[in-house]
Amino acid sequence: MKKLIALACIGLMFAASAPASAGAQQEKMKNCNKEAKEKALKGDERKAFMKECLSKKADVAPAEKKAEAAPVDKKTAQQEKMKSCNKEAKEKALKKDERKKFMSTCLKG
Repeated sequence: MKKLIALACIGLMFAASAPASAGAQQEKMKNCNKEAKEKALKGDERKAFMKECLSKKADVAPAEKKAEAAPVDKKTAQQEKMKSCNKEAKEKALKKDERKKFMSTCLKG
């Protein structure tokens, strides 16, 4: 299992060196490895963690990753934000483009 993960890491490092976005993927791999090491994950737990960590969006900073308690909490928070923005848009009776613009702004901030 460890050999498989090591080979995957090496493969990703070589594959990541070509395109410009590869730097971000390589940085993501480093951050995920560091986080897995800090959590002292081994075997299947590490494999599952790495899979989930590497599949997350690249624009999430390492500090933000630590702030997240669990992916479920993040999803719930986003759902709550969506509900409150929808409610506010409905109260303002926004339609079409105005609603779209409002929702975009509301969900970002």
